[in-house]
Amino acid sequence: MEETSFKPIVQVVGLGPGTLEQIPLGIYRLIHNEKQLICRTKEHPAIRELQAEGIEIESFDELYEAHDEFASVYEAITEQLVQKAEADERPVYAVPGHPLVAEETVQQLKMKEAEGAIALKIWGGQSFLDPIFQALGIDPNDGFQLRDGTSFYNTTWEMTTHLLVTQVYDSMIASDLKLTLLERLPETYEVKLVRAAGTTEERVFSLPLVDLDRSMEVDNLTALYVPPVEEPTLTYRDFSTLREVIQTLRGPGGCPWDKKQTHASLKKYLIEETYEVLEAIDEEDDEHLVEELGDVLLQVMLHAQIGEDEGFFNVEDVIETLTAKMVRRHPHVFGEGTAGNADDVKLTWEAVKQAERETGKTSSVLEEVSSAQPALLFAYELQKKAAKVGFDWGESAPMWEKWKEETLELAEELKSGSHENAVKEYGDVLFVLVNIGRHFGIHPEEALLTSNQKFIKRFRYIERKLEEEGITPEEATLVKMDQLWDQAKEEQRKGE
Repeated sequence: MEETSFKPIVQVVGLGPGTLEQIPLGIYRLIHNEKQLICRTKEHPAIRELQAEGIEIESFDELYEAHDEFASVYEAITEQLVQKAEADERPVYAVPGHPLVAEETVQQLKMKEAEGAIALKIWGGQSFLDPIFQALGIDPNDGFQLRDGTSFYNTTWEMTTHLLVTQVYDSMIASDLKLTLLERLPETYEVKLVRAAGTTEERVFSLPLVDLDRSMEVDNLTALYVPPVEEPTLTYRDFSTLREVIQTLRGPGGCPWDKKQTHASLKKYLIEETYEVLEAIDEEDDEHLVEELGDVLLQVMLHAQIGEDEGFFNVEDVIETLTAKMVRRHPHVFGEGTAGNADDVKLTWEAVKQAERETGKTSSVLEEVSSAQPALLFAYELQKKAAKVGFDWGESAPMWEKWKEETLELAEELKSGSHENAVKEYGDVLFVLVNIGRHFGIHPEEALLTSNQKFIKRFRYIERKLEEEGITPEEATLVKMDQLWDQAKEEQRKGE
């Protein structure tokens, strides 16, 4: 005969949204048969009525005082319930509303059940949602979101649907909610607080968002309602709105210019916008940087929409590929790997990339270096890849010798008058200079951009001085401009 395995049992009952009248008869009888009830909190209308009927009530209210975070409270409640079940007490645990609606402790008990630690019996009660929908007069079928006020993030909120936020226990939670919502809504946006929905004490307050944490007392029976946003400009921060705008531009009745673009035709714009981002970074101008990063994002969105229009890929594919890569290449964050510093991270990154190359069976380490980037940057990346497999000088002396060699060869070709050969030798000189800079930790693009900016400032100094003298650059002699150049250098040094 097979031995039967019995698991410790936790019984969970829902107390409904308010008074005993809203508790199903079966749950009411179960509570009276047990004569003892463990509740998450005594702050519930039905609890007072049950006590008046002689039911012995034990609560976890003291845990809220003992812990700083709700997550810790819920973990402690779950552990104590499991311990009681293991002691064969068959605890009857009561929670507000329905046990499976917005009740974190029940979710944690379900995980314990999945682990095989307990058996869970859930007795449903009326959810608080029905009376709240009735109090607000809204249809959740229009689009509805339910969020926990203790862990509300604006990134998970869809602005164009009904939003109901529970667990608005106190003014601190209300204040945090207000600040989070104000990141996307104006201070005057009208919201509603619903208290004790479905009971004789039900009250609904309309108020501007800015007054959320100072207009009324909030408690564990209070929920916040945020109506759907109807003003289009308020949704401009949403990714979904941006995507709809790009789809419209590329769709029927859209913009003729956007509709005719291809991956190839947009290449030059992506390069231009990327360099404008670099310029904004050098200027340390955050407002300009925000604008230029938006222009780069526009290019990404256009390419993704073209991919979708052609049936090959969409923006979700782009996001999924990027997310998977970030998770895969950061095992020290998302896996079991470790990295004590930035150098360790680089080693991990390269190790994962090497594994990807082996899986992809690439024939050369240089294959992943894009040839579409500017030539100076292309040379730098080629040298980096070759260096990682040992093709690199370990010291600078041979590099300087190579530079001298290539410089002499360039001079000879320039002297001979062979333009084609001179171009090749000039390229060799630049390539060696890139290698020298890389050896000393100098990025060629950054260095040249710095020189370009320096040149612009000095030449503008010359133009200003000449203008003060009533002379144009075309009228000035080279000697005059050279003198002003030296002055500009001196002024720049003083400024540094």
